[in-house]
Amino acid sequence: MIRVAVAGALGRMGSVACVALQEADGVEYVGGLIHHGPPPVVPSEGEGSAQPLLYDDAEKLFAEATPDVLLDLTTQPATVEISRSALRHGVRPVIGATGWSDFDREALAREAQDRKLGAMLVPNFSIGAALMQRFASEAARFFPSVEIVELHHDQKKDKPSGTALLTAERIGREVPIHSVRMRGLVAHQEVLFGGDGELLTIRHDCFSRDAFVAGMLAAVRAVMALDGLVIGLEHVIGGMEAAPSA
Repeated sequence: MIRVAVAGALGRMGSVACVALQEADGVEYVGGLIHHGPPPVVPSEGEGSAQPLLYDDAEKLFAEATPDVLLDLTTQPATVEISRSALRHGVRPVIGATGWSDFDREALAREAQDRKLGAMLVPNFSIGAALMQRFASEAARFFPSVEIVELHHDQKKDKPSGTALLTAERIGREVPIHSVRMRGLVAHQEVLFGGDGELLTIRHDCFSRDAFVAGMLAAVRAVMALDGLVIGLEHVIGGMEAAPSA
């Protein structure tokens, strides 16, 4: 049983993750980290079995909840210290936060390698987004022109998105990225490839945060077998079971 804590447990994505972890096989949700808030939540007598606590201090979470994995769904700049603190306590971080600088990413990689612990930096937990990046990397070999259009809700802070930046990195050459922030959107991306007389568009649309659940669970399970930092979900989806037919 993999013991999992969630940083950002009361956020939009964190709330989805906490429910998913409590319903999934082979994992146990042991507590959540919140930025500021009330003291740890303890159910009153008669409410049934005790629920995992909420902590506003990472050190206390690691000491008392003793997780194997920290699912970090916080934002910059808090994510950097939270994730490195997890490694210092022997906890493997799976990080959904974007906006990591090259310097911070390299420091995280060194920390994970030195401690021989797995760590994952995953800009997008959607299986479809990971496949989009894989297909784009393959298509780039055949088309001279490529551009990325990424569209997100108007509350998203980073621009361009971590998914778009990682897609460009996978393509392996300089790629113009166009960012749209608009109310009503969730998370969408197009990779457009232009050739003589033709256009190839690889598009992924995410309409609900439920789309990230399968990828989060896959990453939480995969990080236990890693030794060092892995970036992106596409490295682990090969070992996932195919979805059942409708």
